[in-house]
Amino acid sequence: MKISRIQSQIVQLPADEPLADGPAVPGATRSIVTLQMQTDAGIEGIGLTFFGSALTATLKSAVDQLGALAIGEDPLRTEAIVAKLRAAAGTAGPGGIFTLALSAIDLALWDIRGKSQNLPLWQLIGGYRDRVPTYASGALMRQFPLEHVVRAAPRLVTKGFRQMKMQLALPGDTTPEREVQRARAIREAIGPDIDLMCDINQRWSVHQAIDIGQRIEDVRLFWL
Repeated sequence: MKISRIQSQIVQLPADEPLADGPAVPGATRSIVTLQMQTDAGIEGIGLTFFGSALTATLKSAVDQLGALAIGEDPLRTEAIVAKLRAAAGTAGPGGIFTLALSAIDLALWDIRGKSQNLPLWQLIGGYRDRVPTYASGALMRQFPLEHVVRAAPRLVTKGFRQMKMQLALPGDTTPEREVQRARAIREAIGPDIDLMCDINQRWSVHQAIDIGQRIEDVRLFWL
């Protein structure tokens, strides 16, 4: 079996429903790059990736260019294809748009593998667990007011989440004191037994990360 053709497109999908009564934006959409990978055996693999920025068209182009390099390859040799594409990317990876584009291709390859063996992916990768932990992401965004996230966090606990993620690196004229205040307020709202994670999205300098990280050590972040 060989990869015979690829086709990508950008589709606009409705934005996720807000968690924990978060503010909704009527008509909001998210730009997704989808990939259809065809094989000469008639099996089609589907992949997708998204960036959430003005560079979505650039991401699609990266998917197209990397995907073209996979044509003619055996889709079941997933690691070999990934290694080939990493080598072809030179200093562009790992990370950034390269990894996002590679993700769509990797998903499509695994989709083909599952379909070719008539097995779901959870069995292909071992099938060890029948349950997996999840964490809530999107309810404690940096642009939401402090009073909102303090109300939203306990609602997530009520919904059954034992792990959740907040954002720091607050917009506007922020200070370490504001960052610390927000982290401690959320921790107080959910209690000591919930895993709290923090995403900065590459917005702090090394100095800020060390400084603020030390200040919120008492918050006991699961990861930063």
